[in-house]
Amino acid sequence: MSSLPPQPLSPLDGRYFATVSEIGDYLSEAGLNRARVEVEVEWLLALTDRSLFGTSPVSDADRAKLRALYEDFGADEIAWLAAKEAVTRHDVKAVEYLVRDRLDSLGLTALAELTHFACTSEDINSTAYALTVKRAVERVWLPKLRAVTAALAELAVQHRDAAMLSRTHGQPATPSTMGKEIGVFSWRLERVIRQLDAGEYLAKFSGATGTWSAHVAAEPDVDWPSLTREFIESLGLGFNPVTTQIESHDWQVELYDRARHAGGILHNLATDIWTYISLGYFTQIPVAGATGSSTMPHKINPIRFENAEANLEIAGGLFATLASTLVTSRLQRDLTDSTTQRNIGVAFGHSLLALDNLQRGLTEISLAEDVLLADLDVNWEVLAEAIQTVVRAEIAAGRSQITDPYALLKDLTRGRRVGAPELAEFVRGLDIGDAAKERLLALTPAAYAGLASRVVDSL
Repeated sequence: MSSLPPQPLSPLDGRYFATVSEIGDYLSEAGLNRARVEVEVEWLLALTDRSLFGTSPVSDADRAKLRALYEDFGADEIAWLAAKEAVTRHDVKAVEYLVRDRLDSLGLTALAELTHFACTSEDINSTAYALTVKRAVERVWLPKLRAVTAALAELAVQHRDAAMLSRTHGQPATPSTMGKEIGVFSWRLERVIRQLDAGEYLAKFSGATGTWSAHVAAEPDVDWPSLTREFIESLGLGFNPVTTQIESHDWQVELYDRARHAGGILHNLATDIWTYISLGYFTQIPVAGATGSSTMPHKINPIRFENAEANLEIAGGLFATLASTLVTSRLQRDLTDSTTQRNIGVAFGHSLLALDNLQRGLTEISLAEDVLLADLDVNWEVLAEAIQTVVRAEIAAGRSQITDPYALLKDLTRGRRVGAPELAEFVRGLDIGDAAKERLLALTPAAYAGLASRVVDSL
């Protein structure tokens, strides 16, 4: 058998690359290295801006050239780092050497020893990861989550009055509206989004064991905790002042748990929409040229929701692993977090793929209101709840002598279909006031959706 040319192992880098490539600009090896270069350059500038160790602030022209090292980071830098890491066997050290090399090229060799000054690798890494994850979440993943949530809110409003038979435990139950049921998912997601918006992205910059020991040895008169806090906050990040060699990753654990929570809600949405499609509540809009089955020409399969369901499960498993692994580190440092964090992009990639499928899928379905109404019309027994509740109110008001109205309706309706004429005859024979009797006789399953439409106003 012939050998294939090099192939991607992950479908995110193959079949689905076009859908998720935007997040790879941040949560990839190259994206991480670009952020590492950014941190190294900005730290060097922070030191020279304060004229430490006999330096002077860098000129505006040289400052622009230095920032171009990460702003124009591309194929040449990626290749340079790969070659250097093959020798150093250390990714962050390779980045340091890259910055030093470029300083020589720019005629700034005098600043070389301020590159990576007093830093441990995790000062650079914690800051770079916080930058890349923050940007990926805020610029790519969260906007897609918001778009799906907004699409759900729009559908909720559109179908706010579309009465449908509820199916608690899979059985006919008190009617709702399709808009209200879809609105539940929008409401749940909005709550998680607020939590995500309030999340922190933290970095540390306090040296080999979080004590600023090397910093103080080099210059004991500088307030290094304040300086490094100011530096980290200047990058738009939160500062963690109490750490071991690593930033403790608790903010990441919180983020991945919330992302997994959002994914669980979306998974629930995908399986519910799939079920509504199977019940005929939604029809699927044919896509020109698409094939549903290789042998059954009539089929339109709900593949968007099935794909989303599967990718949310993969993403959820990865988010759970990230959270459970990153929450702990042996003593002052171990490397379990290093290889684990390289899968952050994989987790968000599968989640992004699921979101894209949901967003597309929601535009490819149409509500079959005739099916909803037909389903309601053969399940008049769901009005048993309304009847027994009205009877209870009549008893409480002294207008009825009925005892145990629940049992009365249970005997009439449990486990069997009851039609409109039979229920009407039953209501007419009830010992209740005329006004209550008239309300019940006017009631239909389609009209028994309570305040479902008003609930949508809460979105």
